[in-house]
Amino acid sequence: MKRTLHFDYATVGHVTIDILEDGTRQPGGAAFYSALQAARLGRRSVILTRGVAAEIEQLLEPYRAELDVRVVPAPETTTLATSGSGSARTQRILAWAGPIDGVAAPRSAILHLAPVAREIAGHWSDVGAEFVGLTPQGLARRWASPGAAIELAPVAREAERLGGLADAVVLSELERSSCAALIAGAQASGGVVAITAGERPTTLLLSGATRATSIVPALVDPVEDLGAGDVFAAAFFDALADGGEPAAAARFATAAAAVRMGGRGAGAIGDRATITARMERC
Repeated sequence: MKRTLHFDYATVGHVTIDILEDGTRQPGGAAFYSALQAARLGRRSVILTRGVAAEIEQLLEPYRAELDVRVVPAPETTTLATSGSGSARTQRILAWAGPIDGVAAPRSAILHLAPVAREIAGHWSDVGAEFVGLTPQGLARRWASPGAAIELAPVAREAERLGGLADAVVLSELERSSCAALIAGAQASGGVVAITAGERPTTLLLSGATRATSIVPALVDPVEDLGAGDVFAAAFFDALADGGEPAAAARFATAAAAVRMGGRGAGAIGDRATITARMERC
């Protein structure tokens, strides 16, 4: 008997409190940006996160009509001090909500494992989704103590096998060396790997030794790029899950990221019509 799917798109990862250079506090984290992009593509979206429920609910109040959120209680919510942009962005971790474990992922057609700060480990093996996407940024991060800067580090061995579970993986060129074993595992199991590089072409690693590139059109007067990589990932997974070819999915995802960068904050994330129109202009 086929089980009923409650959602189209589920993300697992910390919804964060992002404190910007001007002191502004706003929601962040790949789980948030990706779920919101999926919702605006018409997917019924849910986030599984951990933190202080009241804080997270207040942060996400403007998006309550678009997102379902399930919060595993914790003494504090992951909080990041963020400055800069693109490859020059730096973040300090001020509070950490802890691992997301002991709870099952919501039933969904697409499951996106979206760690931001080592909150997901290799025990996520029974994912039970039709399509599994992974953004391993948070697996490749470490920090010495609260208040310290986040640095890149090799993915822990127990988390490397998450690559073999994924139908698709999205990461940045900066994270590539830290995720080498995970990437190899994804390719070995037939997954598609997209490696973004800002304004330079996105590299697509396909089954075997096959690779391709997807051109990133020039973006005139971008406003900001916080969350753009997460938006790319959600749009990429959405297109692949619908049967799209990797190159076409990457073009759609690039357009989604461009729409996000054309405005300020998560409110700038576009719907399907806006993204399609952007892609047709490029």
